[in-house]
Amino acid sequence: MADLILASASPRRLELLEQIGVRAETLPVDLDERVLPDELPREFVRRLACEKAQAGFARSQGNRPALGSDTAVVLNGRIMGKPVDKADAAEMLQALSGQVHQVMTAVAVTDGQRTAVDVVVTDVHFNDITSAQAQAYWASGEPCDKAGGYGIQGLGAIFVRHISGSYSAVVGLPLSETATLLSDFNVPVWQHRQTG
Repeated sequence: MADLILASASPRRLELLEQIGVRAETLPVDLDERVLPDELPREFVRRLACEKAQAGFARSQGNRPALGSDTAVVLNGRIMGKPVDKADAAEMLQALSGQVHQVMTAVAVTDGQRTAVDVVVTDVHFNDITSAQAQAYWASGEPCDKAGGYGIQGLGAIFVRHISGSYSAVVGLPLSETATLLSDFNVPVWQHRQTG
C-alpha cells in the first residue's frame, strides 16, 4: 500500500519518488495555476505546491500525508509557462538561448494538521540554440507540456551546458529536500521496490 498521496498527474514526479523508494498513489488535483498580481516566482511555486498538497490530502479523505509540487522556469524574473503552440515554443527557446535562467521547484507535504514546504532554485546555463534546432525540437513533441518549452531529462538536455543546483528539481522534484520533508511526516524512503 502507498504511504503517500502524490497530488500530481506528472509521471516524472512519480518516477522520481519511486527512484528513492517512496510508495505513492497518484491523485491529480485541478487548480487555477495562474500567477497572482505582483506575485514573485518563488512565492508562486510555493503557493501552488501548498495548494496542491492540501487539495490532494482533502481528496484522499485524509488517511495519508500528501505531497504537492510546482516548477517554474524563470528568465529575468519572468515565469515561462508551457508553450501554447510552435511559435511560442520557438520564442521561449530563443529567449533562453545562450542565457542563464532559474528553475524554481517547490515541494510541500501536509498531513492536514501542518504543512511543510521547501523551494529549490537551480541555475541552468543554456548553449546557443539555432532556429533549426528549435524547430526540430518542437517536431519531436517533447516540449509541448514542459514549462519553459524544454525537458532536461529528454532531448532538451542537449541545450544545457551546465547547471548549478539540483538536477532532480529541474526534472520536477528535488529529491534530497523531498526526502527530508517526508522524514518529518514519517513517510519511509529507501523501501524495496516490488518486482514482477
